[in-house]
Amino acid sequence: MNSIRIITILLTGFLYLLFQILVLKNLVLFGVAFCFLYVIYIILLPLDLKTIPVLLISFFLGLGVDLFYDTLGIHTASLLLIAFLRHRWLMVLVPTGGYEDDLQPSLLNMGFGWFLSYSIPLVLVYHILFFYIESLGTDLFITSLQKIIASVIFVLVMSIIVQLLFYRRRRGI
Repeated sequence: MNSIRIITILLTGFLYLLFQILVLKNLVLFGVAFCFLYVIYIILLPLDLKTIPVLLISFFLGLGVDLFYDTLGIHTASLLLIAFLRHRWLMVLVPTGGYEDDLQPSLLNMGFGWFLSYSIPLVLVYHILFFYIESLGTDLFITSLQKIIASVIFVLVMSIIVQLLFYRRRRGI
């Protein structure tokens, strides 16, 4: 991976962080659906990126969101879990021919069905941990369950829209 690619990855992460803090912080649908779009940034990192760099990127991205949301590490913990599970989940979903080098697991590159089977469990695990820590147990189970389901749907719809608008399909040689 060359230095231009690394700078592009870090700049994209910074843009996701800014967009989350400035625009999406106050975007809540009906008091239950929260849009944590920055989770998709970790999911869309290139496939050849190893677990440790993904964990570092997740830590700093989650810490940046926590600083502006005043959530004391909830975003960081949830995002680190996603970063840790990402590589293992990719190995479960490996196609017959394997993955290409430097491929981004986006909707346009991998297809709609593969992307949903890849992203739904990761986004669901993120939101389960996030809202479980936020409610500090199972006292508000129905309310937390509503927030989890609504937020997962909201984040996935927003991620599909963002990918269709801003991401490109990788051209073959």
